[in-house]
Amino acid sequence: MTKRSPFKYFKTSSEIIRLAVMMYVRFPLSLRNVEDLLHERGVDVSHETVRFWWHRFGPMFAGEIRKRRIEGLKSSRWRWHLDEMFVKINGEQHYLWRAVDHEGEVLESFVTKTRDKKAALKFLKKAMKKHGRAETLVTDKLRSYGAALKDLGMADRQETGRWLNNRAENSHLPFRRRERAMQRFRRMRSLQKFAAVHASVSNHFNQERSLSSRDIFKTNRTAALAEWRGLCAG
Repeated sequence: MTKRSPFKYFKTSSEIIRLAVMMYVRFPLSLRNVEDLLHERGVDVSHETVRFWWHRFGPMFAGEIRKRRIEGLKSSRWRWHLDEMFVKINGEQHYLWRAVDHEGEVLESFVTKTRDKKAALKFLKKAMKKHGRAETLVTDKLRSYGAALKDLGMADRQETGRWLNNRAENSHLPFRRRERAMQRFRRMRSLQKFAAVHASVSNHFNQERSLSSRDIFKTNRTAALAEWRGLCAG
């Protein structure tokens, strides 16, 4: 039985919807910026339409990317870098936890109101449920990590050091740029949703440009774009 296309009842083509969602999630653009860019390409849609497309198809695209990567055994369990960043929601401070592998690919994002042992434990269990247990976990000196890992029987796998966790800290930078473009977030739920989708899309298009030749980079970039255009094709 053929799976029904999720674009079936939309007047706009699936190519344009994928393009709009990619521009909004991948680049530090506002909804109105995406509207203007599409208008320059002869596509007349409002920013509210772009908002609807992102809410409807963003999680769907991200879910298919994650499914393909897990099926391809691309999730690493050798060395994880864990870190948390401060995020303001309606003026209140929250925390966005991240698990990043040794190549800088974001494995998990999780939003909490606190950064105590309970929050760290919940974050670690969520990451390990999807990706298994890592051999080494690099963290900063936040005691919540040590307490949570002790409960999980993994205290001997923790590493801390001044410069060891740069990989995780650098992974926050693309999200910070998106946060400024979106003028911050209004709810925990919307932050969690966007963080998860943004991580999957960033992983998909991240080609480690500085580690490969120009020809290899162009080939990988073309392959990533072709795969994106085939998401949810039905």
